[in-house]
Amino acid sequence: MNNKMIIGNIENCDLPDLGIFDLQVRIDTGAKTSSLHVDNLSRYKKAGKPWVKFEIHPNIHKVAEVVECNAPIQDIRRIKSSNGTVEERYVIKTMVSLGQESWSIEITLTDRSDMSYLMLFGREGMGDKVLVDPSATFLLTDYS
Repeated sequence: MNNKMIIGNIENCDLPDLGIFDLQVRIDTGAKTSSLHVDNLSRYKKAGKPWVKFEIHPNIHKVAEVVECNAPIQDIRRIKSSNGTVEERYVIKTMVSLGQESWSIEITLTDRSDMSYLMLFGREGMGDKVLVDPSATFLLTDYS
């Protein structure tokens, strides 16, 4: 297993570059790309390069808590969602921390307000670092 970490179908992760910590994410091996629910998404230029500004409410129990984020745009991609609709999404690159490990992933920014989790963690983000136990949740969280 090459020391891969075993994760459940729901885990907590950090996106430290964005100032987002302890975010519950849905692990989805059927999704190629990871996606993040954002509000008030806008594009702007910084030093001549395209950037995005957006907000996220990382704690579903404290909706008034808002984190404002900024990130350079890596790409714009046409993504087909689980319901079959195709939309263009901004893609950003950011660090993700799961358990004791951190690595860079690409995330598409979208409206996931009709979904249960703010972030979907897809195959490309997992790379060769994890194995998924679909019958378990929060394998990386220490509640002891």
